[in-house]
Amino acid sequence: MNRLLHGIDVSNWQGTVDWTDHAEAGVAFAFAKATEGGDFTDKRFARNWTGMRESWLVCGAYHFARPKGDPVAQARHFLATIRSAGGLRRGDLVALDLETNDGLRPEQVARYARRWCHHIERHSGVRPFVYTFLSFAGGGHCAGLGEYPLWIANPERPRGEPVVPRPWRDWTIHQYANSPLDRNIFHGTRQELTKLGFHPR
Repeated sequence: MNRLLHGIDVSNWQGTVDWTDHAEAGVAFAFAKATEGGDFTDKRFARNWTGMRESWLVCGAYHFARPKGDPVAQARHFLATIRSAGGLRRGDLVALDLETNDGLRPEQVARYARRWCHHIERHSGVRPFVYTFLSFAGGGHCAGLGEYPLWIANPERPRGEPVVPRPWRDWTIHQYANSPLDRNIFHGTRQELTKLGFHPR
């Protein structure tokens, strides 16, 4: 059986993160919030990005989706924020945090998400993960996103045994705990995880 890689995800709500401490405790990968909507930048992102890199973690950045806004403008803002923090290096991961509909219908949310993901893939060469939870995906908000790796928030289930919502057939990352810290696992090796990340053209 493949080993499980342990990861965490953070945003400015966590305050200052001791990345060395997490790395020594066995954390192998992490996602930090970079942006939200078209103009919000997480004030701790640059520090977190550097801290993850210096602690030899597999680095991930995520964008909190605001489906009412322009997906292309939001994708550009996200990529520009990563660039200003030092840019993407081989194996780095990106993700779309899709958990609010901003009052839109499910098909509008799904269209937003597909356009955001397509723009990221076209302009960075990385296929984004889609982070979501069961009831949101079950409502049809993730239609057409099955080709993107699923990062599923399902803390009600045992670690490594999440329920997989449609349109996905399998999970890639399972967020199995969210208190006091969001904890994730990837079923595979570090090499297999970084294969899903950025590769310079």
